[in-house]
Amino acid sequence: MGGEAHHGKRRGNFIQRTIDALTETLERSLYAEQFSEQRGLLQQLDPRVKFVSMLGLIITAAAARHVWVVAAVALCALFFAFISRIPIIKSFGPIWLGMFIFSGLIAFPAIFITPGPTLATVPWLQWNVSAYGLQSAVFLLLRSEVSITLSFLLIMTTPWMHVLKSMRVIGIPTLVVVILGMTYRYIFLMLQSASDMFEARQSRMIGKLPDKEARRLAAATVGVLLSKSFQLGNDVFLAMQSRGYRGEVYTLDEFALRRSDYVAIPFMLLIVCTGLWFGLQ
Repeated sequence: MGGEAHHGKRRGNFIQRTIDALTETLERSLYAEQFSEQRGLLQQLDPRVKFVSMLGLIITAAAARHVWVVAAVALCALFFAFISRIPIIKSFGPIWLGMFIFSGLIAFPAIFITPGPTLATVPWLQWNVSAYGLQSAVFLLLRSEVSITLSFLLIMTTPWMHVLKSMRVIGIPTLVVVILGMTYRYIFLMLQSASDMFEARQSRMIGKLPDKEARRLAAATVGVLLSKSFQLGNDVFLAMQSRGYRGEVYTLDEFALRRSDYVAIPFMLLIVCTGLWFGLQ
């Protein structure tokens, strides 16, 4: 009896858990968007300046041959987040943990299989910890964490459409920018559609949903969303064509450099050049 009751409770929560997960995803996006409207330092800079600056810092961290240079870039990223009024632990904590686990799984074997002087030996397993392997693992972890921090910092302080428009500065093709922009919009549109479908099902359901019915509902939802995405894609393309779309996307927001941008450009250029100079030595 106890096992059946527990099983029934788990089954009855399937739709609610799905709705909660979809809602949480949408709320996280709104949470990130709200920081781009605050009056922090990075929020006041031109999106093109921020995009090129963050890209330069990522390249600096990736090309550095010394750990302290990568650590210095990380400190710069944290400083920029602080003066931009972004809660560091709350905003970056989950991202750092996820990146650490992902990069750690990749870097862990290198500690033992990379040739070099032996620092220690793992008891019972007789695995030798290589000095060069440990250094490579530390570099990979630090570079990954710094890159994800700088990328997320750009997204947190800049509206997504402005980020896409800034990509044109480095010569990214318009088609790629349009695909990224449409994909971003489609993701949230499909999430909202899925949430509405599950919520409609929940409002019409009496009693508990069996496992077999839950799996059938999930499969049917995926099929309906796929069908909707194809139909919506055709409708959106025809609507864009009828409104004059011929391959180039125009936005209402026009970028213009201000006094703060002219101050930030040489400052960021100095940081990047200094990091590359010491990092490549």
